[in-house]
Amino acid sequence: MATPRTAPPRIQIASLWPELACGRYPVKRTRGSTVEVWADVFRDGHETLGAVVRYRAPRARRWREAPMRHVGADRWTAAFDVDGLGRWAFQIEAWVDRVATWQDELRRKHEAGQTELAGELSEGAALLGVERLTLAEGLAAETGDRSEVTRSETREVDVDRELATFGSWYELFPRSWGGLAGVAEIVPELAELGFDVVYLPPVHPIGETNRKGKNNALTARRGDPGSPWAIGSSAGGHTALEPSLGTFDDFGRLVAAAREHDMEVALDFAIQCSPDHPWLEEHPDWFHRRPDGTLKYAENPPKKYQDIYNVNFDSPDWRALWEALRDVVLFWVERGVTVFRVDNPHTKPLPFWEWLIREVRGEHPEVVFLSEAFTRPAMMQTLALAGFGQSYTYFTWRTTKAELTEYIVELSHSLRPQYFRPNFFVNTPDILTEELQRGGLPAFAARAVLAATLSPSWGIYSGFEHGENVPAGEGSEEYLNSEKYEVKERRLDGPLLPLIGRLNRIRRENPAFRRIDNVTFLETENDRLIAYAKREGRNVVVTCVNLDHFAPQEGVVVIPAELGLPPAFRARELLTDATFDWRIGRNYVRLDPAAPAHVLRIPA
Repeated sequence: MATPRTAPPRIQIASLWPELACGRYPVKRTRGSTVEVWADVFRDGHETLGAVVRYRAPRARRWREAPMRHVGADRWTAAFDVDGLGRWAFQIEAWVDRVATWQDELRRKHEAGQTELAGELSEGAALLGVERLTLAEGLAAETGDRSEVTRSETREVDVDRELATFGSWYELFPRSWGGLAGVAEIVPELAELGFDVVYLPPVHPIGETNRKGKNNALTARRGDPGSPWAIGSSAGGHTALEPSLGTFDDFGRLVAAAREHDMEVALDFAIQCSPDHPWLEEHPDWFHRRPDGTLKYAENPPKKYQDIYNVNFDSPDWRALWEALRDVVLFWVERGVTVFRVDNPHTKPLPFWEWLIREVRGEHPEVVFLSEAFTRPAMMQTLALAGFGQSYTYFTWRTTKAELTEYIVELSHSLRPQYFRPNFFVNTPDILTEELQRGGLPAFAARAVLAATLSPSWGIYSGFEHGENVPAGEGSEEYLNSEKYEVKERRLDGPLLPLIGRLNRIRRENPAFRRIDNVTFLETENDRLIAYAKREGRNVVVTCVNLDHFAPQEGVVVIPAELGLPPAFRARELLTDATFDWRIGRNYVRLDPAAPAHVLRIPA
């Protein structure tokens, strides 16, 4: 090892927190939150150290400082608030305080009874720039000298607005509600039910070539509308509207209606094209071709999508493809869309997503991207690290007490909350689970309670409130008469809407539901019952759900003393406004499938 040309720093800054992948990715926070910073700061010898966390807002040139506290051994800590959207930077600055070091030595010698301190006082006088110094003056001298200044590497915090963390989503097909104008008409009702986002599958022109018919039939009949994911026709591509849905004026009125009711419109961003998409003629190199020159349609065996072509990210013209896709997103941002649900992002290159999201949010930090990636855990997590604000999860398939407990602990008590924000959709146009198929309305009600009270973000696809549960066939999770291939006549009048509205109101009124990393699972002595507590400050809520959709279940909810609650208390049932006298320890519960849950607010 070569001798250093310059003296290396003697102060060490280690174990910096928060940090992901040695700083490769930013941690995530929500605007208005506090970033707690920790580090081990130490040096050889006995010098007195000082430290601050330096932090800088997006686009700011000036660094601000927050003093760090020495909290034991070599550990130091500080905190700063993030009040703006985008990427913040922070670093630790540490130094030797020569005055404090000298004072410490002087004080220890004086307290040990040494009286000959002339040499030490002369050193202090030179350090402070005075001619002479008395003992009292030396001990009272002002500290804060910064010598041997050392800085850590810079780390980032990606700050989103609250909707990236907390929100309720309602998914619908506009063509089943009278087009864009019809959706605008129901926005007040959706807002009254407590939804924050109305999410629309692709609203672009639908191709004619290889158009799918009812129930995914290979041949469409006259009048079959086709799948919205077969994007592109003579009417345009990703920056055009399907003419049957309305005009851009109608779209603008929908966005305005949503904003008026504190809601947002989310669009599906699907990177795929029908055979009629303009890009096939304008950019033929953007698509996969077989050796014989024919285009290769999309497949996910056993599913086949003859009406869809995937783009070729290995195209020699990939830079232009990336830029065109970015411009699609910016096109809709300019029209008031700041939330995008991204279709199958795990089948596109990760570097592309990191670039696109950084490009879009660099200019529009309010934009939120939801990842629809039902895939391997490592890919789902890396998509979140790359910039997706939230993600679909495996919640849909976690049904038993053991499965739910294990999965929620995995999401909440790990590094995941630093970057992975779950959205617990209970169903989608592609996912009708066996539990919903067989469990009837009690299964739908129980799943709604679980999703709404376990995850800060949750969502339903229209039809859920009616308990729609007929599959396309045995062992299939596809809906019979799927709305992906036909128009339905939808109304907001399902029997589960009162429960859904109540859950959304409960979520808004109780801060404990705005986080996932504050969940504590409780003993029930019955594996058909699941119970958990969430706490934020003095707001404590306990939820208990019957996982048996066919029979009542009895058991207990054990409240541990570690929750810090009174020995006995009166709990208010938020779903029914009933009250129960509970206590620390075992509390009897009985839940019927028709009313499968307690959501109890407990005085703390």
